[in-house]
Amino acid sequence: MTTRRSNLLTLGMSALLVYFLFPLFWLVIAATKNTGDLFSTFGLWLGNDFSLLGNIRATLTHNHGEYARWMANTLVYAVVSSVGAASLATFAGYGFARYTFRGRGPLLGLILGTIMVPTTALAIPTYLLFSKVALVNTPWAIILPSLVSPFGLFLMWVYARDAISDSVLEAARIDGAGELAIFFRVTLRSLVPGFVTVLLFTLVATWNNYFLPLIMLNDPSYYPITVGLSSWSAQAVGGNGSNAELLASVVTGSLLSIIPLIAAFLLLQRYWQSGLSAGAVKE
Repeated sequence: MTTRRSNLLTLGMSALLVYFLFPLFWLVIAATKNTGDLFSTFGLWLGNDFSLLGNIRATLTHNHGEYARWMANTLVYAVVSSVGAASLATFAGYGFARYTFRGRGPLLGLILGTIMVPTTALAIPTYLLFSKVALVNTPWAIILPSLVSPFGLFLMWVYARDAISDSVLEAARIDGAGELAIFFRVTLRSLVPGFVTVLLFTLVATWNNYFLPLIMLNDPSYYPITVGLSSWSAQAVGGNGSNAELLASVVTGSLLSIIPLIAAFLLLQRYWQSGLSAGAVKE
């Protein structure tokens, strides 16, 4: 089998690669500069002094190490939310794909319709609801809304419908396996690529979430990294400029905050390679 190479396609993909990597390149370069060099030197090249280690030290030690606390908060919010959302989406998607029950069609349509609702439109109603049950300014105000993922349910519904063969389910039932045993021992392994996909989508969304924590939290000890860096930025540009040095910490903190996401993608990408037994059984 021969493959044809398209110069136009190669050029287009190279342009997209540059487009996506350009902000990361700028961030890496900017994190090596002090505040003065950020404004006085060319943005896409190194400054007069290589200040990366000093910036990291200043970022981690500022205000008694609150950056590390924000990073730990973000890690807890993102991990708990992503694992919970992926688990719920896997259960629900499998149920919709492999079981027939009254109202399945309208209920699925209603759930999928919520995908079109912007998350920012739900922020204020969510705040009012959580304030009634005294969950505002607690970690649960960030975690609970993130557990609901209509898009994740849709993805798992499509994946479970195509990846799980009816023959496999029938063979397991003939062998006397119960429905829970079938799910955990037979089908769950085949759903791992879809599970990891939903997990990573939710992980990134929760990690980068800004608006919901902004309105839900007023205690800095509960801030995620997005709101925390925003507060530093406001301090740096406000007042009489006495906190201008914080700008270098904001840039460096932004660079440090994406490292866990890159690590998560590198560690979990192998689960996207194939659907394991998807398509292994012929009908």
